[in-house]
Amino acid sequence: MNYDKYLSRKVKSFGPSGIRKYFDLLNDMEDGISLGVGEPDFITPEPIRNAAIESIKNCHTKYTSNAGLPELRKAIAEYQKRFIGVEYDPETEIVVTVGASEGIDLAMRTLLDDGDDILILEPSYVSYEPDVKLCGGIVNPIYLKADNKFRLTPEMIENAVTPKTKAILLAYPNNPTGAIMEREDLEKIAPVIIKHDLIVISDEIYSELTYGKKHVSIASLPGMRERTIVLNGFSKAFSMTGWRMGYFCAPKELAEQMYKIHQYLIMCASTQGQHAALFALRDAFANDFKYVREMRDEYDKRRVYMVRAFRDMGFDVFEPEGAFYVFPCVKSLGIGSEDFAYHLIMQKKVLVVPGEAFGEAGAGYLRCCYATDMERIKKAMSLIGEFVDDIRGGRLKI
Repeated sequence: MNYDKYLSRKVKSFGPSGIRKYFDLLNDMEDGISLGVGEPDFITPEPIRNAAIESIKNCHTKYTSNAGLPELRKAIAEYQKRFIGVEYDPETEIVVTVGASEGIDLAMRTLLDDGDDILILEPSYVSYEPDVKLCGGIVNPIYLKADNKFRLTPEMIENAVTPKTKAILLAYPNNPTGAIMEREDLEKIAPVIIKHDLIVISDEIYSELTYGKKHVSIASLPGMRERTIVLNGFSKAFSMTGWRMGYFCAPKELAEQMYKIHQYLIMCASTQGQHAALFALRDAFANDFKYVREMRDEYDKRRVYMVRAFRDMGFDVFEPEGAFYVFPCVKSLGIGSEDFAYHLIMQKKVLVVPGEAFGEAGAGYLRCCYATDMERIKKAMSLIGEFVDDIRGGRLKI
């Protein structure tokens, strides 16, 4: 049977994830080391896990409000006020979602009609472009560069914006580069965003994971709250990836349209997950974000080690200031990052992700995740060093 005529052109317009095939290769290998998956290696702290267990014991097994537990939304509002200095009404401007990923999808569906374009910064998270295409929108890429610390400038926006541009998606701290935007950077681009009357989708899922510099949300700048959708969640900071707990904060007029889609698609996020997330925030308020700080401190040690290891191999490496990725440039080897990643996994059983998976701007780079224990990182870096030496010494032809 020919299924082609039944399939959506939108779905056929993009390929499978550029990351997936490398994970499939590693799954068939014994003793492989993954520096690929963007997931904390820490187990969700026990008290948070216990909060979910208690919710089941207390028979909290039915739907919550579509928007999420009222007490959780209040806690999120308190967190946003403390952390980014922006106040949101928990009744009308906050919705609990199935991960921050649902929030991305809701924002795209709410804003984009067929033919509208959205500015996407590359290298970028792999799901942004497919989400845009599923909405009938057009990705208008802005290519970021390491020599500018992968930061966005006003000139880049001016050169990219078109009469069909409705929005711009900012993702800082960034996956895959580890870049951040400081307050002065955001203050430079905000007037241009206002000038062109753009909505900002601000993916801040890594906001708690910065090193030496506090995260600043563009929503906190004058004139920006009213045009910004803030996305966040519990996956990275609280090591709760499998719980799929996220949320969005947005002006009422935008939030109610996103909420409408959420009602039809999801009903509500997991009840047990919401109780766990509520405990996580309350515990963080009471204990100065103890679990977050402990994980971030460990990530920082790994970050420093991995950057130094790649530099010792002779590679140019932008020093990440957020998230948990190192993004070394391997162009000096004279081979593409796709070839590097494929032969590395086949020769040394080490998984890294080629930069092309994150857009054209990622060509020649590798995304290496340090959300794994230091012993495995050290072993992986040693094996990568051997691999690089074999290429440079002519013992391995690619």
